[in-house]
Amino acid sequence: CGACTVMVSKYNRKEKKVIHLAINACLAPVCAMHGLAVTTVEEIGSTKTRLHAVQERLAKAHGSQCGFYTPGIVMSMYALLRSSEKINYSDMEVALQGNLCRCTGYRAIIEGYKTFIEDWESQRVIVNGTSKSNGVCAMGEACCKNKTDTSEDKSETKYIFDKSSFLPYDSSQEPIFPP
Repeated sequence: CGACTVMVSKYNRKEKKVIHLAINACLAPVCAMHGLAVTTVEEIGSTKTRLHAVQERLAKAHGSQCGFYTPGIVMSMYALLRSSEKINYSDMEVALQGNLCRCTGYRAIIEGYKTFIEDWESQRVIVNGTSKSNGVCAMGEACCKNKTDTSEDKSETKYIFDKSSFLPYDSSQEPIFPP
């Protein structure tokens, strides 16, 4: 289910760089962790000091309901951010494939995490293969995003969070390897 996901870091001597991988802790024998750095969700952020940007975006986007699967989802995204300088929409979808959430759909999770992708809108269009800016809407031309709003009531917003309120993600502030 991915609830026990942790990040494993190792140094690749051939490429001379650190590789970060998300793995399921329940399937990895302890003896296989020899010489590797294991990072758990407790290590990346704290409610007492400060949440990590990955945790904050999931919380503000209302992406977690019961909390059972949340650590695994957080660690999968964290490992992706640590392993790539620049991620795209497809990378994010692949990274989250090993995590199940039986409480909600994945929409709020994706909404929160796509803020790590600068050009997520164009990535979404490429993934869906359409030339429309709302490439994922099943309504096509009848999509609410295509309608002009003539009502005077502007109290409702189509966004569930203000992405300008997020802490910026800075990979240079992450722990070094080995810890």
